[in-house]
Amino acid sequence: MTAALLPGVSVASANGDFTRVEGGTFTMGSESHYKEERYRHKVTVSSFLIKTTEVTNAEFAAFIEATGYVTTAEKDLDPKKYPGFSDDLLKAGSMVFAQPKEQVDLNDFRHWWRYVPGADWRHPEGPGSSIDGLEDHPVVQVSPEDAAAYAKWAGGRLPTEAEWEYAALGGLEKANYTWGDIDHDPAEGWKANTWQGVFPAVDTAEDGHHGTAPVGSFAANGYGLYDMAGNVWEHVSDWWVPGHPGKALTDPKGPPVELAAQFAHDAVGPMNVVKGGSWLCAPSYCLRYRPSARQRAERSIGSNHIGFRIVKDID
Repeated sequence: MTAALLPGVSVASANGDFTRVEGGTFTMGSESHYKEERYRHKVTVSSFLIKTTEVTNAEFAAFIEATGYVTTAEKDLDPKKYPGFSDDLLKAGSMVFAQPKEQVDLNDFRHWWRYVPGADWRHPEGPGSSIDGLEDHPVVQVSPEDAAAYAKWAGGRLPTEAEWEYAALGGLEKANYTWGDIDHDPAEGWKANTWQGVFPAVDTAEDGHHGTAPVGSFAANGYGLYDMAGNVWEHVSDWWVPGHPGKALTDPKGPPVELAAQFAHDAVGPMNVVKGGSWLCAPSYCLRYRPSARQRAERSIGSNHIGFRIVKDID
């Protein structure tokens, strides 16, 4: 039985469990890692509810079955909106990690990423692939628009970057990781689904997973939230700019789209923030399975290492 045909799944059951995170003030950002995480600043957030896990394939399938929604990756792009794209890139599809057989130049991501027509949430690695048996894995190949549509259907919204980072810290202050200041110590057990070996050619999968893992496979953080580090990047609602404002903020919603447009290529347009790192993050290349880490994601395309979770406001 495919996830898209799971019977009797309602909005309530698709939502899964939520955790209440009490509001407070924390230090957002980092001066110690990548430049886009600067500058550290105090942020105050109000209380909110956040899904304890990433949205799964089964949960997303319930949304599709109930609404008939068609994801971004399942639609051809309008050439008038994307004049710089080749015909191949205009075909419905998405980005798929293609592990090279030998070590390559890490300065060129094209060595390990491919645009694959026919790749979508049901076929995360392209035609011939499937989510059968992966119902409890996080859904991937979803755009920010897809994630926001699911969130609205489920009675929530995407978290702001500030809410997400506050929740990821799990009550820790200024910690490098969701579990504290020290990176993985295999003697203590793996704490997140990340890359072991030499990225991108060698993945030893010592944590037990090559690719995504079932949600909740690793220990929760201090707030009882799973996979706030690794597994898949997670969409948040903020527009992307390469850094933070260096001032204290309360319930920030991120920069305006007009500012984000100044940091985007005309053929791509303004981008959104993703948080948390993924199964592809390795200390030697992308040490971003940390609360302060952030990256940009195009709105017109997904990949097989980006998913999402949702939040709900407290009345």
